[in-house]
Amino acid sequence: MQSSATDALTLLEASGATSRVELAGAPSFAKPTGPLQSRVAYAAAHVVPVVWGDNTPGSPADIDWDATLAFRRHVYSWGLGVADAMDTAQRNMGLDAAATRELIARSAQVAREEGGSVVVGVNTDHVEEEWINLDAIIDAYKEQLHFTEEQGAGPVLMASRHLARAATSAEGYRRVYREVLAAATTPVVLHWLGTAFDPVLAGYFGSTDWPAASDVLLEVIAENTDKIAGVKMSLLDAAAEVSVRERLPEGVRMFTGDDFNYVGLIGGDESNGGHSDALLGAFAAITPVASAAIQALDAGDPAGYLNLLGPTEPLSRQVFAAPTFYYKTGVAFLSWLNGHQRAFQMVGGLHSARSLPHLSQIVRLANASQALETPDLAAERWHGLLRLNGVDA
Repeated sequence: MQSSATDALTLLEASGATSRVELAGAPSFAKPTGPLQSRVAYAAAHVVPVVWGDNTPGSPADIDWDATLAFRRHVYSWGLGVADAMDTAQRNMGLDAAATRELIARSAQVAREEGGSVVVGVNTDHVEEEWINLDAIIDAYKEQLHFTEEQGAGPVLMASRHLARAATSAEGYRRVYREVLAAATTPVVLHWLGTAFDPVLAGYFGSTDWPAASDVLLEVIAENTDKIAGVKMSLLDAAAEVSVRERLPEGVRMFTGDDFNYVGLIGGDESNGGHSDALLGAFAAITPVASAAIQALDAGDPAGYLNLLGPTEPLSRQVFAAPTFYYKTGVAFLSWLNGHQRAFQMVGGLHSARSLPHLSQIVRLANASQALETPDLAAERWHGLLRLNGVDA
């Protein structure tokens, strides 16, 4: 039965059955009056396509720059940094090389205007051939690295599909990273992306066994500590992250990319291995809540941190559910619900990658974790989407 009331949400089950839950009130978070202190936190931001653009899979990305850059200003307004041109921005899943370069340049300019911190992905993906040798991989990395440095953005040296294909041993990884880091003029963040996010990266750093692979990663870091600001781990394995974190040289940060377990990793245990900082796609979906939680840590209130951020972890686990590489759909969906883009659309038509029942669970969990910034708007948009698809709401 259709209702005009906005005090309840209609939810859709996998069976097609519907149910109603109470719509939570608008959150009352306050933006920080100064920089966040206790943690370094980056939200990995997505891109918004032109509504009337050609988003056919394989077509060049047609970006709505106003909406895309406004979202980055939104993140900065909450005291977080922006991680750009990474997998959340559909890198290797619709964001082509030309759009990637333009995004990096535009995002770096917005960071300067807002006084925010931005890091961006450096990869080899502008090379169209699937297989290239190690020398060509080094050159490709250097090309993107130098462009990023010219824009004034911090580089995140992303895992390369080319390197995963070409390296026949751990020594291939050591050589490539050694030569690329030698060319860096500003400290970089290394990115270890797990196969849940990109199956092509199996065996990265020379082994499918994470302890063996982590030894190679730590060797690279130890040889280049003056060139490395941190490492972002996205293995969705909290024990692996803590193990590597405990072995990092002084001054090298661990940025968690674990969208399943970030609450405990960021909260940390200062008596046992410290804490992780954050570089998360999840933080693009829950920016105000993430900011409020870190503000609680800044105020010496770890219980407040847990009370705020803890309920967001089930939401993030739903957004990043298998197949995990389609998590970008949930990030864009929440951006639309929260009024940051005019339509629920994505580059390459990827907004169709999740089912309505999957999205319904995102709505339920966002409602329960204060992640709906303007609940009435979110309810109106969600119910409209259900009706468009023939479901009474």
